[in-house]
Amino acid sequence: MGGWLALTSGPRSVLADRSGGTGTRPASVPGDSIEVDWQLLASLDYRTGEVSRELESVVGRGVKVPGYMVPLEDWAGEVSEFLLVPYVGACVHTPPPPPNQLVYVKMEKGQRVPVSFWNPVWIHGTLTVEETTNLYGSVSFKMAGVSITPYEW
Repeated sequence: MGGWLALTSGPRSVLADRSGGTGTRPASVPGDSIEVDWQLLASLDYRTGEVSRELESVVGRGVKVPGYMVPLEDWAGEVSEFLLVPYVGACVHTPPPPPNQLVYVKMEKGQRVPVSFWNPVWIHGTLTVEETTNLYGSVSFKMAGVSITPYEW
């Protein structure tokens, strides 16, 4: 990866449910989001569609995923749709990452957010396993984005 920071793993509390055991809370409360890392996303077999038990436990729930934004619109300073990738330049270079390492994010209610090319962010929202295709190829995940916060080390 030539010096790029790849957000392929996060804290080992990846599946820590911060809802206090009371069930799922709305994704609109970022502090209650379940941290999901790229290693967990990679547990989806994108060829067969088989989802690991761990990954299945977070699908449809309020999560936060770290990564870098790749806008789907050229020259846009703010976007409502983008790809989330594990490292800077992931879709610029060929070949692109495999589908289970790409998340298509569509912000809820058409909300536009500033593009952060070089700084990693947390995307908060609801994660689903849904194949989509765009100019960069196939994507295995879709996320209804609620908010974006800076990634902190």
